[in-house]
Amino acid sequence: MANERQAPAEQQDHDVPEGQKHDAPKGGHPEPESVPDPTPGSGTLRRRKLLLGAGLTGAGGLLGATGIAPTGGTAMAAPHTPDGPHTPHGKSTPRPEQFHGRQHLLVPELLLLPDGPARNQAVLVKDGKFRKIGPAPQLIAAHPGLQPVRLDGHLLMPGFVDAHHHLTQSFGKAQSFGQPSEIFKTIWEPLEHALDEESAYVSAKLAALEALRGGFTTVADAGTRAPVDVRAVAQGTEEAGIRCALSKIVSSGDGGPAHLGRWDGHPLIHPSLAIAVPEDAPGEVIKKTADLCAEAGAVLQIHVNEHLASVERSLKSVGRRPLEHLHHLGALGPHTLGAHATLLTPSEMRLLAETGAAISYNPVASAWKGNGVAHATMLAAMDVRFGMGTDGTRADGFRLLDAGETAQRLAYGMASGDSSCGAGRMWLEHATSRSADALGLGKVTGEIAVGKAADFLLVNLGVPELTPSYDLRWELVRLANRDQITAVVVNGTLRLWHGWPPDWDGPALVARAAKLGPEVVRRAGLHRVEPA
Repeated sequence: MANERQAPAEQQDHDVPEGQKHDAPKGGHPEPESVPDPTPGSGTLRRRKLLLGAGLTGAGGLLGATGIAPTGGTAMAAPHTPDGPHTPHGKSTPRPEQFHGRQHLLVPELLLLPDGPARNQAVLVKDGKFRKIGPAPQLIAAHPGLQPVRLDGHLLMPGFVDAHHHLTQSFGKAQSFGQPSEIFKTIWEPLEHALDEESAYVSAKLAALEALRGGFTTVADAGTRAPVDVRAVAQGTEEAGIRCALSKIVSSGDGGPAHLGRWDGHPLIHPSLAIAVPEDAPGEVIKKTADLCAEAGAVLQIHVNEHLASVERSLKSVGRRPLEHLHHLGALGPHTLGAHATLLTPSEMRLLAETGAAISYNPVASAWKGNGVAHATMLAAMDVRFGMGTDGTRADGFRLLDAGETAQRLAYGMASGDSSCGAGRMWLEHATSRSADALGLGKVTGEIAVGKAADFLLVNLGVPELTPSYDLRWELVRLANRDQITAVVVNGTLRLWHGWPPDWDGPALVARAAKLGPEVVRRAGLHRVEPA
């Protein structure tokens, strides 16, 4: 059983010296110290009893030995508290005030580490970073001055990383239903051109709030066409408290260096450059922008091979498909993040693998308005780097996992008899750590690891959907829901508690957007294709 597995033999457990840069050094993660687990029988598989009607949910008995009634006894149903999930008697209910302050010693029921779910583990969070990870008894003993925060019945897992978003399109996502595939000309460009400073800011903050509610701790904005300073977008995401790879569209060839330098050292804003599609910019501008990103350690975000019409336009104008054109220009490399890439030939997949370029697999966008589904399982087999993105469709991390696996199964797996289609582990990785890698943030976020940012979710396991549990990673992909997210923490700061921010007025923002959004849509004069 994956969720009763033995914890890795060597858990990361060491201090990061004060004042030292916390990103992992080039060539790997900080070297962990080995910490033995002194708990008798730790990591061994134990027989578990399923108590019908007992209220002892939590991934099929994952609440541990103390949550099981003695033989012949009767377990009592858990009470419901207004500010937390159902919790069995004898178990603690997490409270938002437990996440206040500079440091916390967190002891979850389960911890989702890179090697899988592990129990009896604790994490020390200090100044926005994971400082220590190891067996709970040892970490508790090593920090007698810290009160352990016991997160019974909960999974602590990395936050999702959205590798492709359009934060200033949130007022129009419901306008995209039932439209032909290339709707950027009829919906997105008019909508964004109708934005001003205020509406761009509200749109971005609304999108950031929705992303947090869906379990995303990082979003990559692919650049806005709004006639405003991208500072408005940055302000919205910063106030919401989400990490953002913020792009500026530089198809004219201007403004790139200033944008990359503007956010240097910012804790949450990571600058990026964007060209909407290869046909939007001359070849020399694309090459110059790619070189600039490579030198600055940033990524070039560019839509590529998304729609059949764009592929054919590229063939007619330059004699090459869009991705082939980028390679011909010398703009394809580890610093390149191509969005969608739904229409790739085998030779183009090979180009991605050889150059180290990454793509964003956006399955919901394919379902809503696409011409194809990126062959993600093939890309994984060819060691092509890819993350997962929403494309601004719906910001729900668990539904994105499900859509990603389902799209592969329907488009490719059923035809080839592939009953696994990557399995649960693959999709979790590509929505977290591998998405972070695709954004050039692999040393910053994406996994529970020492020295990385404390960007994580607290997920309630005490629900019918995860009971009984046999393979938690698969279950998170297929069965988990956004409403199970108790807390969202970004950079060590609590940003969401049961779906709403604890330190600013989320409902007031929603009300403001409900009034402002329709005004923007009216100004935009969108051209919708309505069914007869």
